[in-house]
Amino acid sequence: MLLLAVLLAAATAAGLVWRARQGRVRQVQDDDAAQDLTAEVTALGAVLGERATLLQFSSAFCAPCRATRTLLAHVAGTEPGVVHVEVDAEQHLELVRRLDVRKTPTTLVLDGRGREVRRASGAPRRADVLAALPS
Repeated sequence: MLLLAVLLAAATAAGLVWRARQGRVRQVQDDDAAQDLTAEVTALGAVLGERATLLQFSSAFCAPCRATRTLLAHVAGTEPGVVHVEVDAEQHLELVRRLDVRKTPTTLVLDGRGREVRRASGAPRRADVLAALPS
């Protein structure tokens, strides 16, 4: 019985940690080492935002992807110089692998020069996306 209680407590703790990390926007790298994704965005037929680009990787049957699309499109529509670009992960597997996108939705926040500065795996919250935008 004690073993079962310990396993239940460990599983609950692991679940709470996993849930807390979902959608959290985190800084990717230091400014000097940030990867420039200008060519990739251009190859997708999109243009970088002057202030930021929200590059969202989605898949067709992903419910959180639809919610994320709505959120990011709204942010891009209300914040000056911000653009939202959605990428079908299944159609761009090479890019997904190269950028180490492990789940959908994943959102990369690019600065005005096309460098990845922040990343969120899972559906981010609006306040976190706004806080992640470069000034």
